[in-house]
Amino acid sequence: MDAHSRQLLYHLPYLRRYARALTSDAMTGDELVAEAMPIALEDPISHGLETPSRLRLYALLNRLCGEDCRQTTDLVGRHPIERALATLPERNRRLYLLVSLEELTMAEAADVLGLGLEEAHAAMAEAQKGLGSALVAHIMIVEDDAIIACDLAETVRQMGHVVCGTAATMEAALNTAADNQPTLALMDLRLAGGDSGITTAQRLRQQSTLPIIFVTAFGDELSRRGLAHLGPVIRKPFTREQIERAITQAVFTPAETKLAALAALADKAG
Repeated sequence: MDAHSRQLLYHLPYLRRYARALTSDAMTGDELVAEAMPIALEDPISHGLETPSRLRLYALLNRLCGEDCRQTTDLVGRHPIERALATLPERNRRLYLLVSLEELTMAEAADVLGLGLEEAHAAMAEAQKGLGSALVAHIMIVEDDAIIACDLAETVRQMGHVVCGTAATMEAALNTAADNQPTLALMDLRLAGGDSGITTAQRLRQQSTLPIIFVTAFGDELSRRGLAHLGPVIRKPFTREQIERAITQAVFTPAETKLAALAALADKAG
């Protein structure tokens, strides 16, 4: 094996990692690398690869990938970061991957993408803002005790998430959910007017797969009735750390495994 081939082989793991992120698919990413390697071996001069470097090889992958070669048809079950990245403009997404995943400097990433340094800094700021917005949860609080509801709301806001509504009864919760499309609910089991948090959760589940975290003094009721699948239980009195941990678990778990993960968290909390 000559020196040129050895250098390409050294960079191969990095190329595969970037290509898989670039295409959002392991198989497609490997196919992209498989397309690039013969070019780098057989026609290095045309692509500035007489002496292979990661930057030039990343640039080759981007050229072969075209304007947008990512797989976006099946993001269900993917990690929230992947789904958030899919919402970014393509230039910003690639820049973010090069800097955050491949650990290039901003100048190096700008060079790979053919951007000016100032343009790259602006694109990165846009990417970070977009990711932050995409990963903000909109949380509904269903609690009839005003003090506890206020405490939960303050915890949610301090985490950088949004309280999209509060409710003290089942009817109010259903209306709030319909109007605001929350991504998570914190719910007591005993609501105002004799309403049941369990019945409310069941009604909500008829309409969506909304994750629900029960915050209640009646921690055994769900398991006793065979309804632990509805969501984990944080027992009152609770600590902010417990609420924060449960919210983070819910927000950053892929959709298809979210309910199972929340149930596991319930076991730990109990």
